[in-house]
Amino acid sequence: MFYLKYRPRTITELDNSQIRERMMKLLTSKELPHALLFVGPKGMGKTSTARIFAKAVNCDKNVFAKKGNSFEPCNLCANCNSIDTGSSPDVVEQDAASNRGIDEVRKLIRESSFSPMSGRYRVYIIDEAHMITPDAFNALLKTLEEPPKSVIFILATTNEEKLPSTIISRCVRFSFGTARSKDIVSMLKRIAQHENIDILDDLMTMIANYSENSFRDATKLLEELAIQDKLSYNSAQEYLGIRSKGKLLEIMQNGTVSDAIRWIEDFVASGGNVKRIIEDSLNTLRLQLVSKSIGTISESD
Repeated sequence: MFYLKYRPRTITELDNSQIRERMMKLLTSKELPHALLFVGPKGMGKTSTARIFAKAVNCDKNVFAKKGNSFEPCNLCANCNSIDTGSSPDVVEQDAASNRGIDEVRKLIRESSFSPMSGRYRVYIIDEAHMITPDAFNALLKTLEEPPKSVIFILATTNEEKLPSTIISRCVRFSFGTARSKDIVSMLKRIAQHENIDILDDLMTMIANYSENSFRDATKLLEELAIQDKLSYNSAQEYLGIRSKGKLLEIMQNGTVSDAIRWIEDFVASGGNVKRIIEDSLNTLRLQLVSKSIGTISESD
């Protein structure tokens, strides 16, 4: 799958330009924080960024190893490779959705007291951190207040409001926001080049607009269009239901309820994406309302 195959492996490859710049500044700072909080929607690169950070601070061939002047992970040494494959004893990824209780967190805290086995830092990446129970958060809080010097915690969440303020205040916060269209297009160009996919800039922009501002969803959409051989602009529009939007709006305006239901049934039977056509129709109606409102204001002026 494209989104796994072309997952960023260095800071430079991070598709989120804002996070890329902040992460580089963090790595070049005099002192690394002991706790990071990654906040943002799904598919924005929180886990990828956490892994890249873990590789960078444990790499055997960069500035952290007193070799060369690069802060990037080399992706060649034993530490980088073991983190990439998930076999590093010093980098632990834990899904709080299924490991949320006090016992799991206490085990993690006990392990954090040990010195790193092969790298310089033990890095704990806790995904879906908002799922941790209140008692477990209380146990983790003490460790965040007085962490071992060789330990870094990275909490990733899609629901920051569910985290205790005491936890948030002890972390350096990174807001991943939503993906910028230009960053998504840049990522799609990189993937298309590696896959030898001939794709128009206009089509990449269209994919970016229909990806819900998500790098992962945009990557999946590109792969879906490539598999279905729908890489021309018109065929992609038809496949996504964009060209059908005008017909649906026309039926809704001039036809009957039965006509609309019949059209939707035919659209679904032909493989159309109902979710996308609803979203696009609503966006079109919103733009028409905005345009009408502005026009009315101009006339009153």
